[in-house]
Amino acid sequence: MTHEIDDVRRLRIMAAGVRGAKVVERTLPAPFEEVWPVMSSLDFLPDLQHTRLLLTDGDRVELLARSKYGFRAHLRGFRRPGWCWLQSRFLLIGLAATPTPTGTHIALTGGVRIPTRAAVLPFGTEPELTEAAHRLASRAAAKSSPAGV
Repeated sequence: MTHEIDDVRRLRIMAAGVRGAKVVERTLPAPFEEVWPVMSSLDFLPDLQHTRLLLTDGDRVELLARSKYGFRAHLRGFRRPGWCWLQSRFLLIGLAATPTPTGTHIALTGGVRIPTRAAVLPFGTEPELTEAAHRLASRAAAKSSPAGV
């Protein structure tokens, strides 16, 4: 007997294997079809100033990211509707979304990685993820309001 797990549960499982990782979850009152494009653009993440897509091959992606502090990361991973897991030597980004009867349940994880270890620095991670969830909620609400009002 097999059981399907949704992408939010999958993100919780992946984050559980990364020491220091936190997961922030919210249910947004907007449909998945409006939330996911905002999420997958990554521009709601407070620390990222700029991203540039380098490669897509099916659900595999590679991109360059620059933080507001000037740090750069070459991220590799997977992105498909409802799921994004990207990592570089020093950065981890995990996003998941799944439709619910009242909107979209989202989950975020990530942070600064400790090279060669499955761990992130726990300092400031949860507040940054919480800020990202608030920014995502605001942008999804603006997108789903009639005529951008």
